Amino acid sequence: MYELNDIVEMRKGHPCGANAWKIVRMGADMKVVCQGCQRQVTLTRHDFDKRFKRVLEKANED
Repeated sequence: MYELNDIVEMRKGHPCGANAWKIVRMGADMKVVCQGCQRQVTLTRHDFDKRFKRVLEKANED
């Protein structure tokens, strides 16, 4: 589904106009960074799963 450092799309866009988020922390809480303005947002796993729409770009596995 999604992994650390993936770029994901959420159901609602950020007020800056971007709708791409990078996952930087996974656990009980999810920390994501807006790819438009670099704002960091922490969501519970439950809230993240409700707002998650799709993976835009998978993380490099190198």
